[in-house]
Parts: sequence; C-alpha cells; structure tokens
Amino acid sequence: MFAVTAFYHRFFSHKSYKANRFWQFCFAVLGNSASQRGPLWWAAHHRNHHKHSDEESDLHSPIAHGFWWSHVGWFMSDEGFKTDYSVIKDLAKFPELRFLNRFDSLVPVLFAIGMYMLGEYLAYALPNSGVNGLQILVWGFFISTVFLFHATFTINSLGHVWGSRRFETKDQSRNNAFLALLTLGEGWHNNHHRFAV
Repeated sequence: MFAVTAFYHRFFSHKSYKANRFWQFCFAVLGNSASQRGPLWWAAHHRNHHKHSDEESDLHSPIAHGFWWSHVGWFMSDEGFKTDYSVIKDLAKFPELRFLNRFDSLVPVLFAIGMYMLGEYLAYALPNSGVNGLQILVWGFFISTVFLFHATFTINSLGHVWGSRRFETKDQSRNNAFLALLTLGEGWHNNHHRFAV
C-alpha cells in the first residue's frame, strides 16, 4: 500500500516530490511489486482520472459507470489495459520505466518466487516454526495482493459516493475516514481532488 500511495500515486502520477533517476527506478520496482501494472500505466490512468473525473471518459467512475465497473470491471477491460502515453510524456522518456511498463508481470513474479523461497528457507532454518514456502507465498503474496487491490479500488468505487465533501470540486469525490485508514490516507479523496498533490 505504501508503494502504491507514495510512489505510483504521489511520485509518478503527481510529481509531488523529486528523486534522481536511480531512486525513480527503485520506486518503480517497489510500486510494480504491488501487481497494479506498470508505473507508466498507473500514472496515465490516474492523470486521466483527474482530467476527466466522473465524466464518461473516466474509466473508473462510479458516477458514470456504476459500482462494480468502477471497482474491478475497468481494470479487466480492453480499454483499461491500454497505457495513454500522451499524458505521461515526462515519464515515457525513461527506457527503464518503459521496460517495467511493458513487462509489468516480471517484478510481481520475481516477488512471488522470493516469498516462496523465503518460506522454504525458514522451513529449513527454523523447522519448529511451522512456516513453509507455500504458506508464505499464499499469505505474503496472494492474500495481501488481493487485499491491496480491493483497498486501492475502493477509492475508485466508494471514494466518489460515500463520505463528506469539504470542497466543491467538479466531480463527486468524497472524504472518508474508513477508506483513509485502509489506504494510508488516500480516503481523503475530496481533499486530494481539490489539491491534487
């Protein structure tokens, strides 16, 4: 969740802070480990969300497309699979980011293998721990990734229909303390749409 929030969202989508190219690549790898596609894809979709929030062209708007589509449907659609390079020209100039975007399954697969190997090592080194590779893979990768997906996607599906509106914005973004708790602060969505940093 931290990698999605701090790196994919704040760094790549909004350029809220600066980093050199080495750290930018590290942030991209860590964000990519969350299995939410590549850094260019994520930034392009989020920038388009702000540009067209709650309009028909906002792929994950519950106002325009309904709850289930905004929660998971858009992510599995043909349109949702594309990366709009026209809104991320500043990022697309880096070949390492284009590589991670093109091969967006590479880091999650390596992370999953690492989780399994960690569990197998622990089973060998600490046999009384009851830990093994499959257990760490299931809990450390699959279950945590599914939870992360749904927590992140609640900002799309619920963050525009459930909560309060502190600021008048052109969309229906809402602030919600419960969603903020789940997502390390992303639930203050109306605040974010008013001050997109």
